[in-house]
Amino acid sequence: MRRAREDEFRDFAAGRAGHLYRSACLLTSGDTHLAEDLVQETLGRMYAMWGRIARIDNPAAYAQTVLVRTFLSHRRLHSSGERPLAEMPDAPSGGSDDPALRIALLAALAELAPKDRAVVVLRYWEDRSVDETADAMNVSSAAVRTRSTRALARLRERLGGSLSELAATA
Repeated sequence: MRRAREDEFRDFAAGRAGHLYRSACLLTSGDTHLAEDLVQETLGRMYAMWGRIARIDNPAAYAQTVLVRTFLSHRRLHSSGERPLAEMPDAPSGGSDDPALRIALLAALAELAPKDRAVVVLRYWEDRSVDETADAMNVSSAAVRTRSTRALARLRERLGGSLSELAATA
């Protein structure tokens, strides 16, 4: 029985790790090392409760929720140890993607507060509803709408016309 559960978790982790990593990269504004740590922590937490997973309707969505909460708690715990960098760290290129557009978007995301960034990632990258985002972040729907509006305004202010220029050249 235990072996079957471990194999089931191994299959789940292999199938979700890439998606969790991409979301974590967006949450961390391109910090791939922290993204890997967050995914590992998320999968560790999922493994610890895997025996009770039958009570969860959608384990993949729950893993995303665990990832976001892990990210937010990490930001609270380590906020005093942040060190600003003059340049963005090297990020892996993704095929035909335009590096200038990717860097501009990651830099703009990095300027958002962690909770605002989490709202943007969940609402627009993960395509979750306001209620699903509120549940994942353990906040009210009104807080999600407020943070979403504020975050999008900041992104527009930061990127201005440069986003359309960058996207047109991509």
